[in-house]
Amino acid sequence: MLRPDLRDQIELVLFDVDGVLTDGTLLIGPEGESLKPFNVRDGVAIGLLKQHGIKSGVLSAKSSQPLLTRATQLGMDVIKIGFSRKLEAIQQIAEEQGIAAERIAFAGDDIIDIPVMRKVAAAYAPADAHPLVLEAADHVMTTAGGRGVAREIAEDLLLARGLDLAGMYAHMLGDDDALRRLVQ
Repeated sequence: MLRPDLRDQIELVLFDVDGVLTDGTLLIGPEGESLKPFNVRDGVAIGLLKQHGIKSGVLSAKSSQPLLTRATQLGMDVIKIGFSRKLEAIQQIAEEQGIAAERIAFAGDDIIDIPVMRKVAAAYAPADAHPLVLEAADHVMTTAGGRGVAREIAEDLLLARGLDLAGMYAHMLGDDDALRRLVQ
């Protein structure tokens, strides 16, 4: 059964990290520190969402300093890391933010994400997500994890609100300071 399309009513977008905001690669340095490659397109996406009144955040089972640093740099509204019980976390986030699950979108790529995808209003998956996640998703992106999935989702949500591409980026055209803030 198809769920109703509520993308035009989304108030918060949550992203899994490994496999969505990153390609899942984890680089371990000689002293055990981990590095995560993030895509600058997704940084623009967070600014784009914010510009249009949509909150953003991360919900990840893993916790790492690079993830915390990036989420903080981007000014995400919700940073829930180290939560393997994601369904419980989504309920906590909804309460803390005062936003019903019917106003939350979530992007996930692996089996642990499926219960959350079933709970929220709009479930997204990158093109290279696990087959069961692709099946559970309402919207499958053309982009693979770590290659700008958040940007594609942001644009999809704003298109669902009736904006065209030029309209959603109008605040950036001719304003170099706005562009710099979005891609920091």
